[in-house]
Amino acid sequence: MYNVLTLNKIADCGIEKLGANYAIYDNCENPDGIILRSFSMHEMELPASLKCVARAGAGVNNIPIDACTEKGIVVFNTPGANANGVKELVILGLLIGSRKVIDGIEWAKTLSGKGAEVGKLVEKGKGAYVGPEIMGKTLGVIGLGAIGAMVANTAIALGMKVIGYDPYLTVDSAWRLSSSIVHANSIDEIYAESDYITLHIPATETTTGMINSETIAKMKDGVRILNFARGTLVNDAHLATALESGKVARYVTDFPNDAVLSMENVVAIPHLGASTPESEDNCAVMAAIELKDYLENGNIKNSVNFPNCELPRNGARITVAHKNIPSMLANLSKIVSDNGMNIENMLNKSKKENAYTIMDIEGAANDAVIDAILAVDGVYSARLIK
Repeated sequence: MYNVLTLNKIADCGIEKLGANYAIYDNCENPDGIILRSFSMHEMELPASLKCVARAGAGVNNIPIDACTEKGIVVFNTPGANANGVKELVILGLLIGSRKVIDGIEWAKTLSGKGAEVGKLVEKGKGAYVGPEIMGKTLGVIGLGAIGAMVANTAIALGMKVIGYDPYLTVDSAWRLSSSIVHANSIDEIYAESDYITLHIPATETTTGMINSETIAKMKDGVRILNFARGTLVNDAHLATALESGKVARYVTDFPNDAVLSMENVVAIPHLGASTPESEDNCAVMAAIELKDYLENGNIKNSVNFPNCELPRNGARITVAHKNIPSMLANLSKIVSDNGMNIENMLNKSKKENAYTIMDIEGAANDAVIDAILAVDGVYSARLIK
């Protein structure tokens, strides 16, 4: 029986994927796994029993990744599970960022009570809410992952010219892209040629504040910027100046803050990108499947701190999360051999400074081999799965 702690309400369709061998708790001192959405784990003491954390969503800034890694706790996310929900909101943002529909709706409400005059007042006042069509305009997409690719393809279908930039474009992502999308060689090409720019990249040390006075100066006058990725990608003070001058005509974001809410020509949406029942269900199901496969088989898929490492199960299995350092595999193999076991199948993968090894073994496996492996310098965690 595995104990799973849920730190947020998780859709039933996800919990059902775990099956009868799982006890689900919303308060548990010794969980094998955690499933959560937006709950912040940063002040939480990580239980010694914890083996994995599955985030039902893409962002993991609410999880202490470094602390988890040091303990060999695998952290999963669910890339692409909420992509369609976010994509639809981005397309909506593209339209309402171009046409002043929201402004017009709010103005129209002020005409309530004017009786027969409403029609005339509408015709007289609607000119204040004119905005350009998107057809034929150029959309620059920064980040062509699951969401960025869907946005780019939809924009093509809407008659836009699309330029994409992603130095880390995967083969799978490339296959999803329309052949009509132009791949920019540099991010400066996006800035220089786009009428609209949409951001679909993670918040990191290098991307924080990437939209600033310097990069905005490289953009077209009257550019419209969409940020449905992370609020910290944009320097708020520099954005305010650009909006005041008209250099940026409109800013649409799913990450409002106090500074942004006080700016003119901003459409601030209360983080609704993945707020659809379909997205929540998809994320819950994917997170549960990832957690289940790891706990039962030691397989890793969609981890943010350890490499993807999947091997068909063949009897007893030893899994080791460790540093990516020389001689590690030789040390692990020797320990297994010294404990009277033979390695029938083995897979090792690395991800930057971290690595993960799966060994299917033949022979009488016991906890002594795990204790010996845990004593090896550079090993974060080890498990025997029978």
